[in-house]
Amino acid sequence: MTAFLKREVARRVFAKELMNSTYTLKDESEKSPVYVLTPLGLKCNRVFIIGVLTEKGGRGEDGSIYRIRVVDQTGSFVGYVGRYQPEAYEALEDIDTLTLVALTAKVRVFEGETGKFVTLRPETISIADPESRDYWVMETAIQTLERIKEMEKGEKETARLAMEVYNTNLEEYKNAVREAIARVMEDYGEIGVEEEEEEEIEEEEFEVEEEEISFEEEEIDLTELLED
Repeated sequence: MTAFLKREVARRVFAKELMNSTYTLKDESEKSPVYVLTPLGLKCNRVFIIGVLTEKGGRGEDGSIYRIRVVDQTGSFVGYVGRYQPEAYEALEDIDTLTLVALTAKVRVFEGETGKFVTLRPETISIADPESRDYWVMETAIQTLERIKEMEKGEKETARLAMEVYNTNLEEYKNAVREAIARVMEDYGEIGVEEEEEEEIEEEEFEVEEEEISFEEEEIDLTELLED
């Protein structure tokens, strides 16, 4: 008889929220995975992130483990990729620093000499494009704001536990979301200015690009969620 194990959902979370996490949860079952509880009450075992690979350094006597740092709009994630993660390891060998990457990873909390800290154990890494990164930022912003609202309500068990453990400053995370969204919108604003200054662009091409930007804005409406 073949046993099928359900894979944990890869959650979208900003670096600021995940890297401030120190608390772990485990169900009563012996084989249950360990979850990280974030300051906004997210219970996660795997994450999906998109950011810039800013560090790729070898660790270990034989250099068989890469220490990586991936930066998003709010901070940086730190992870380790070894040969026992062949798909991620082989992909990483061909990716230079300062490249935009997308990765799925397991999340772990370790306790060191100076305290607890979160690291990622990537399962897959691939090169990403700016449009995917921007969409990830907006999706992650929405999910972060939804968690903030759940924290304010205090009805969910994980939200109450997170507030008890971290005494979370919700305004701090609201501001982080606002700044992340503002950076993405600034990029689109710069594109708009460049388009206006380029007089030789054919009118038809401009209309197509304008429709694409409008579509993105309609898909993700953050107005209500950002209201205090």
